[in-house]
Amino acid sequence: MAENLSVFCAKDVSFKSEMIPIDNRVSLKLIIFTPPAKNNNPAIVFIPGWISLIDGWSDVLQEMTKDFTVYYLETREKISSQISGNADISVEAIGKDIVNLISKLNLKTNEYILFGSSLGASAILDCAYFLNEKPLCLVLIGPNAVIKIPRFGIFLLNLFYPPLYNFCKPYVKWYLKNFRLNTKDDNEQYLKYCNTLDAADPWKLKKAALALSKYSVWNSLSSINIPSLLIGASKDKIHEPGNLRKIVSMLKHSTNTDLGTNKETHSKKVVEEMRKYLAGL
Repeated sequence: MAENLSVFCAKDVSFKSEMIPIDNRVSLKLIIFTPPAKNNNPAIVFIPGWISLIDGWSDVLQEMTKDFTVYYLETREKISSQISGNADISVEAIGKDIVNLISKLNLKTNEYILFGSSLGASAILDCAYFLNEKPLCLVLIGPNAVIKIPRFGIFLLNLFYPPLYNFCKPYVKWYLKNFRLNTKDDNEQYLKYCNTLDAADPWKLKKAALALSKYSVWNSLSSINIPSLLIGASKDKIHEPGNLRKIVSMLKHSTNTDLGTNKETHSKKVVEEMRKYLAGL
């Protein structure tokens, strides 16, 4: 049955979904939203977070697609990707996919915005230096500087047999709820993560988690010379507000704003902040 993408965009917006070959081993799902009226706005290349579902971005996309063409890319760790062989599933590999996508879309310097969340934002930071055609700006929601997986978690991941994923999921959800998420201020974030875990591909999840445990963003920042808006949530423990402030301090031409909770960073307020930022560029 065809996917109903109309719930993720504004009225009268046209949309299509296609699988786009990124390299000789990987094809990724790309959803394109096109507003009904032409305008001079830059296109937006939207890179969502690790294993996240488009459902969590419906409010943002409904507002964004009113007047921006949006290229929404489902990255290689997601269940929709088509991977042959032993392909890498790391932040660096996702970053290379973004570079390849920009080339395939034939987007020119200053004609587009790179918009990303969480590990999608980290992948943007990782690849920004390597883009031949630079974006007008970066808009980044809660980029991860590092991924903290405890040693016992790495040990368990190495032993983990993906067909047992359904048995392990309740324990992962329990760990997130009790040690990583602020459910008092934003229980919706916990519910969203539960839905994401329920929809994940366990084989890709294991491989990606092991790769992410070795990642750090710090070495990528000094080479970036692109105007950047960073949007944080001071009550979102999993995205570590302290690290976000450090990223802002290390990025040239960057500014930041705090929306409080993960729920607000997935609301139309994000698009409003982006429009204000663009007006000031």
